[in-house]
Amino acid sequence: MKTAISVSKEDYLKAVLEAESEGQTVISATLAHWLGVSPPAVSMAVRRLKRDGYVEVKADGVVRLTSKGKQTAHRTALRHHLIERMLSEMFGMPWYEVHDEAERLEHAVSPAFEARLLEKLGLLGMCPHGNAVLPENPTKRAKRGLRTLAESAEGAEYTVASLYERDPKLLRFLHQTGIEPGGTVRVLKKNYDQTLAIETPMGSFTLGAPAAEKVWVKPRAQNATGAGRPRN
Repeated sequence: MKTAISVSKEDYLKAVLEAESEGQTVISATLAHWLGVSPPAVSMAVRRLKRDGYVEVKADGVVRLTSKGKQTAHRTALRHHLIERMLSEMFGMPWYEVHDEAERLEHAVSPAFEARLLEKLGLLGMCPHGNAVLPENPTKRAKRGLRTLAESAEGAEYTVASLYERDPKLLRFLHQTGIEPGGTVRVLKKNYDQTLAIETPMGSFTLGAPAAEKVWVKPRAQNATGAGRPRN
């Protein structure tokens, strides 16, 4: 378990932002699980964040970002996004490795270096996992015509739009099966046990529901340009 000191204020605020984007109701237990810290450490951190005006805590224990908290969380998310793109686009680091590296580096970026990264990379590009600067909730993704691979139709072919990026083991697994942003996947069969028989440029595989729910796709006929730049 991490200590309370090793998990920064920005980590907590970004965790609230990300958990909310996945439709979770954020309480102290959510943050303890998300950040891998003890419940007492989370309780202390939340009290300090509330005292400093970054969060508000409802009577039922739900933690919400204040305007000040959102500003800090958005800034941290931007730095993370820029570092991922820097590592991938400028240094050629594989897309399935950049998230953890960006987690370590995002707090060390100075405003001057952040400005240079923005100048070099721009604000509108997608990260190597196909995600925008701020995390999107399922409703916003659906409005853009995206669905999870778990919601796919049997026999259809899709372009991979984006991937859940906070699980390094999942990213490596997806890479090994040929699932990557901008790549293609065909659903051969939807099995009774909720597994999928799929085909990618790497071959044929069976994908379980937990992994399929973390892959966002768009029907290939509607997405000729793809949604990201695959990295080897």
